[in-house]
Amino acid sequence: MTAAVAAPVARTDWVAVSVVVASGIVAALQVGKAAIAMPLVQAEFGLDLATLGWLASIFAVLGMVGGIPVGTLAIGLGARRVLLLGLLAVAVGAFLGAAAPRFPMLLASRVVEGLGFLLITIAGPAMLQRVASPARRDIAMALWSCFMPIGIALAMLAGLWFTDWRMIWQVTGALAVVVIMLTMLTLPRIDAGTPRSFAGLARDAGTVLGARGPLLMALAFALYALMFFALFNFLPVLLMQRMQVSLATAGLLGALASAVNIIGNLAAGMLLARGASRSSLIIAASLVMGLSAAGIFLGLLPDTATFLLCVLFSMVGGVIPATLLASAPVLAPAAGLTPVVVGLMMQGSNLGQVVGPVAIGGVIEALGWPSAAALVGGAAALAILTALGLRGIRGRAA
Repeated sequence: MTAAVAAPVARTDWVAVSVVVASGIVAALQVGKAAIAMPLVQAEFGLDLATLGWLASIFAVLGMVGGIPVGTLAIGLGARRVLLLGLLAVAVGAFLGAAAPRFPMLLASRVVEGLGFLLITIAGPAMLQRVASPARRDIAMALWSCFMPIGIALAMLAGLWFTDWRMIWQVTGALAVVVIMLTMLTLPRIDAGTPRSFAGLARDAGTVLGARGPLLMALAFALYALMFFALFNFLPVLLMQRMQVSLATAGLLGALASAVNIIGNLAAGMLLARGASRSSLIIAASLVMGLSAAGIFLGLLPDTATFLLCVLFSMVGGVIPATLLASAPVLAPAAGLTPVVVGLMMQGSNLGQVVGPVAIGGVIEALGWPSAAALVGGAAALAILTALGLRGIRGRAA
């Protein structure tokens, strides 16, 4: 494996970091736009909630199986090339979706977008390890962990300006094109990749799959994603039905609830820097998410209190992905295998993104909103058990 090379100039360092984080935000926009567009897509195509859940879930199908292969690809081709390929896939998928005359074609375009999301989210951390100087690397990774809530919040805000879901798709595709140009202009060509044989890449994947820590982190990420997207993909619909608000207002409230996830991301970085236990952070956050979901879905509280629980659910939940991403370099079997570990975690995340919306949509359609509380609560309990399994695993020295 080649050693990571840091950018020599602080200014160039931060410009490159900013562009990499921007690519992550563009990727997250593709996730968030499905939530705000669901009522509009439902109205155009006349779909029930169970079918509509696939608008979010199909996005993550490739990621369920492609995380480790893409992680090894990032080692072989180089993170910069993989990042550009991801942005290109996002742009193509978004423009195809905007032109889709029928729902099945829209779902097909979401698969292309999902491929781009997977490529970006795996190449991003690998690229940051190369462009951020050692002294700034922890800060850079903390900023990267915020890309998902920022992107989802911005997508939710789109409901304030757009009443046509196709226009949302066009704008997100155009933003991907802009970031492609910024990436080509600003990211240094210091990442040529390490040529590897198929056998070597297979050994890398086998080494990661044989390690207990990465497997448990992937499972924890899957359970977090199931809980988070089970709520946030249907949050605008929930707010419109429970609080009788407009789509624009639902988007604004959803953006606020998503944005506070950043607080949890940054808090996790600070707590880990002070020596907090990874497993303890995940246990506490999972417990709060499970209890909050009960209050949200059971419908026993006033509207304002229910929305505040959505805010708490998101804010505390942000601790989990930031903790897991920060742990990847430490729990990777070898320093050069970090992209493969991130890929495995992204497989877990995408599994949760697929299962969560479809399962929640199905149980809500069949049994009503209160039934979702049991599903999210069960996922929270499993996340706690998974975190307990992480205790005692000794990682490599940072």
